[in-house]
Amino acid sequence: MAPPGVEPPRRMLLNAFSMNCVSHLQQGLWGRDDTRQREYASLEPWLDLARLLERGRFDALFLADVTGVYDVYRDGPETAIRHAMQVPANDPMLLVPALATVTEHLGLAFTSSVYQAHPFTFARQLSTLDHLTDGRVAWNVVASYLPNSAANLGFDALPAHDDRYDRADEYLDVCYQLWEGSWEDGAVLADRAAGVYADPARVHRIDHHGEHYRVAGPHLCEPSPQRTPLLFQAGSSDRGREFCGRHAECAFVISSLDGVGPLVDDVRTRAARHGRRPHDIRFFQALTPVVGGTEAEAMAKAAELGEQVSVEAGLAHLSGAVGADLGSLDPDRPLDQLRAEGVQGLVKRLVDSAPPGTRTVGDLIRSNATGRFTVGSAEQVADVMERFFHAGIDGFNLVYTTTPGTFVDVIDGVVPILRERGLVQTDYAPGPLRQKLFGHARLPDRHPGAAARR
Repeated sequence: MAPPGVEPPRRMLLNAFSMNCVSHLQQGLWGRDDTRQREYASLEPWLDLARLLERGRFDALFLADVTGVYDVYRDGPETAIRHAMQVPANDPMLLVPALATVTEHLGLAFTSSVYQAHPFTFARQLSTLDHLTDGRVAWNVVASYLPNSAANLGFDALPAHDDRYDRADEYLDVCYQLWEGSWEDGAVLADRAAGVYADPARVHRIDHHGEHYRVAGPHLCEPSPQRTPLLFQAGSSDRGREFCGRHAECAFVISSLDGVGPLVDDVRTRAARHGRRPHDIRFFQALTPVVGGTEAEAMAKAAELGEQVSVEAGLAHLSGAVGADLGSLDPDRPLDQLRAEGVQGLVKRLVDSAPPGTRTVGDLIRSNATGRFTVGSAEQVADVMERFFHAGIDGFNLVYTTTPGTFVDVIDGVVPILRERGLVQTDYAPGPLRQKLFGHARLPDRHPGAAARR
């Protein structure tokens, strides 16, 4: 266990990836008897999950979110609503204080778009949560991509892709000024004899006047354990990687084993250009484990899950993700017919990605879901994770097919093997979340956010 201020030795990091909704990523499986997805609006399943993850020594529970419905498919939200495809969805931030009451070490990461709250308000909310959790909060920074999100948040349309990141840069700069610069170290005196709680000379306005925001300050919260929460980000475009290189401490990626190295190297190079150390960023690969007692058992489980995947909901999800309506694709249509017609663009890439033996559009959508499964015995899944780790990935955002079943399988089957190999932690390090991962509770001086300090 590394002392405070000393970076701990490299180890594999584990997050559970979920969302405060019925159906997150594997569409159509919410109706199974062995999942608690339909109980998403109740508190007890979330408390049980948090306790389970802490028992398994997971680093964090990572909660996704959206601020709109997927309505690109067939020009409306009906399919998403019918299949509970990320709607209904409750606010993930509001789970955090409750989860903190039943855990001591588990990190609590949630997603929030820079469009959904003013930075002054959001900075105050994050500081409050960081206080209440003893410094275990992480923020996944996103710039919304669903058209319905823009309409919900008062915009005629989403700004252009790169413009959204420009706005996010300013949003972070405002937050850094509030978190890092508004209250000096030592501003809180709590001097009962003198009747002085805080020294006004050490609490400052920020007087930010930017393109998108005007914020006077000062920050209303005294410094929390981390001041700035641990920062996640998941941009994969060139502009997204640049944003990640400047701001992110943890990057969420989806890559093949062969593609991991170049992706990680690219973002680390960008981080260095911003004055940071290349290894100031931890990379988390998305992984959907389907674990069985044997390989044959796992294959049978994956085949059963694949049969229950909703093709229509999968098409709606994919349409929203890529911004193109795939409603004209008939699930029963043979792929050979599409190839014969010389389809272009996105559809061609989808068809070309079909694994051998894929006969119809529906088979293709199912394979798009099940093809992301990592299927095998506990030892085989551990082998895959270790290969990613040695290729440059620091950890995993583990995607469930059923919850909490997927996480139980990993904790009871895979984690003991990883522990035997010396890859994962056997106990938690002390201190706030950033300290557990990096050896320091606050942003390092080389992070751009530290420039806001006085």
